[in-house]
Amino acid sequence: MPDSSDSAPQPTPPKDTKELSMEIRLLIAFILMGAVLFLTPYFYKPATPPPQASKSAPAAKPPAPGQPAAAAPADPPPPVGQIGAGKEETFAVDTQLFRVVLSNRGALVRSWVLKKYRDDSGKELDLVNPAGPAKFGFPFGLVFPNQKPAVNLDGSLYAVEAAPDGLGVTYRFADGNVLCEKSFRFRKDSYLVEISSEVRQGAVQIPHLLAWRGGFGDPTIENPGTVQRTIYFDVTANKLVATEATAAEKGPLTHGGSFSFAGAEDQYFAALFLPTNGSSVELRTFDDPVVGAVSKKEEPHLGFAVGGAGLNRYSAYVGPKDIDILRKIDPKLEQVVDFGWFWFLAKPLFASLNWTNDKVVHNYGWSIVLVTVVINFLLLPLKLSSLRSAKKMQTVQPEIAAINARYKGLGLRDPRKAEQNQEVMDLYKKHGVSPLGGCMPMVVQIPFFFAFYKVLSVVIEMRGAQWLWVTDLSRPETLAIRVLPITMMATQFILQKMTPTPTTDPTQARVMLLMPLMFGFMFYGVQSGLVLYWLTGNVVGIAQQWWFNRAAAGSAPPAPKPAQKKKGSR
Repeated sequence: MPDSSDSAPQPTPPKDTKELSMEIRLLIAFILMGAVLFLTPYFYKPATPPPQASKSAPAAKPPAPGQPAAAAPADPPPPVGQIGAGKEETFAVDTQLFRVVLSNRGALVRSWVLKKYRDDSGKELDLVNPAGPAKFGFPFGLVFPNQKPAVNLDGSLYAVEAAPDGLGVTYRFADGNVLCEKSFRFRKDSYLVEISSEVRQGAVQIPHLLAWRGGFGDPTIENPGTVQRTIYFDVTANKLVATEATAAEKGPLTHGGSFSFAGAEDQYFAALFLPTNGSSVELRTFDDPVVGAVSKKEEPHLGFAVGGAGLNRYSAYVGPKDIDILRKIDPKLEQVVDFGWFWFLAKPLFASLNWTNDKVVHNYGWSIVLVTVVINFLLLPLKLSSLRSAKKMQTVQPEIAAINARYKGLGLRDPRKAEQNQEVMDLYKKHGVSPLGGCMPMVVQIPFFFAFYKVLSVVIEMRGAQWLWVTDLSRPETLAIRVLPITMMATQFILQKMTPTPTTDPTQARVMLLMPLMFGFMFYGVQSGLVLYWLTGNVVGIAQQWWFNRAAAGSAPPAPKPAQKKKGSR
């Protein structure tokens, strides 16, 4: 039998291990993680980040005229800080042609003086109407077609950065959210100005236009609203389009598209904006009623605005509508000088006046006299034919009177009236007479009349041109009693008396003698140069008529006798 002690269970020996509890393990893990986070920066240095652009760094300058615009950065611009000025100050640009004064309050133009031209009061011509800013603000204020910033950018004080040569200035303003920048760059001997403007809210550019309100051009002329217009050259339609200020009396008019240039003009001056990057242009026309310098009462004046983008860049021509200067800048600009329907006469006429003034007499008044004499002698064959026709008409008047006597008392609807007209036409045919032949000299002069009128109205060379007592050939005389229209009326009367009349009716003859009075009334208020042209034509016509009357006196055929009535006729 086995021993009971051998069969009893033996005790399990104790394990020689030291296992960690879950809490201890977690504690150790946290200590190791803290050590890694704490010690890593001492052993591994991070790469130094690139320096950020300064908030006050100046914006990129606009490209030169004709160069493509720089590509927009891929990343949005950094937020702007505070940029501005503590007080208002002006900046004056003085070139050979301009004297322009700008202010940092709104980055606006206070005056734009053309040194080579004067207004009616004799002062240097300022294209900024002094009556406009009080009501509509100074030129180059901002117009926002859609979104408008909360800050008044036209009343803010801008920081000024002037160019070292004194021919340019850049204005900047920012309130931490909205940034506005305008720059003006002038040239010493040119009417061209490089202008740019940018408005940005955060990283988003805000579309805007640059405005010139309250009138443009010579403010001392009468009825400025009739000669001040907005203009643009539509590339798609290949034509120049003009809009008068009065067309916008019910609200601003806006035109946009691909324009070679857009801007404003008056009779002799223009402000034309040429986009430098080929972008589309928006042109807005305003009807701005302000007090006129001549009328002393409120009347329509032109207001306009150009732009449409968040960043606008233009080469602007601000100066006279001088054909030679405009053609050199851009051949399309030449169309700003509108010669009207009779351009085919007006253009060579102006070229003739210009050549005569430059090469012969050095005075536009005497140029008008000489060119008019040449025109009248070139038309002499036509005049001679007309005078012969008038003389023949005079000789057949007794026969015409006899025909009219036979049909006396007939109404216009009487069938026999056609017989009367046929007899008269047969008589004209028999003697080779044209009833309209005597009117041809007057008819031929009408196109030249309108051509001279256009040249005097649109050509800058005629503005202020003097002749003897006349101070400006493009304006009426300033004398209390205007000598040229009265003299013209007298010569018209003498010429009329010397010219054979195609009728023997005394009533018609008296009516014809009223023509000089009508001409005097019509010419009393027109340009002096136009009156000088007609007066010179009358004087030449008197000399030609005297010569013709003497030549025709000895060779005139006897007047035909009127047909005698047959016996028994009634």
